[in-house]
Amino acid sequence: MPRRKRNRRIQVPPVIKGMSVFGVRGRKSNEVILHLEEYEAIRLLDYQNLTQEEAAVFMDVSRPTLTRIYEEARNKVATAFVEGRDLIFRGGDIYFDKNWYKCNDCKASFSDYAEENIKCPVCQSDNLISLNDYYTSE
Repeated sequence: MPRRKRNRRIQVPPVIKGMSVFGVRGRKSNEVILHLEEYEAIRLLDYQNLTQEEAAVFMDVSRPTLTRIYEEARNKVATAFVEGRDLIFRGGDIYFDKNWYKCNDCKASFSDYAEENIKCPVCQSDNLISLNDYYTSE
């Protein structure tokens, strides 16, 4: 029986839910799912230019595991680009190191250390969704 995957730490949720293709007529809506640990690997390695060793520490995984996650992520992104498919960020074996929220009124995303009376820091609304719950429930 294979070992159960350890959850990977995500520091910041994506600011968007995915990317959609435009300019292609009659395309199929066969989307590519990019798991959040794959998104995080691309964010840390390509956007923040960390080394694989540094990124592995941030994600709480071994360097070889990070390499596998990153290669799978690159493969999925290439598939979406070449085949003209939507790229959706969803799911995966992850946990957030903070509680993240999104305001349904002004669309601001923020983290909050205090669990009491959580309100949007931009518009003071309490019409919020938990991004932790959104991204970890498939």
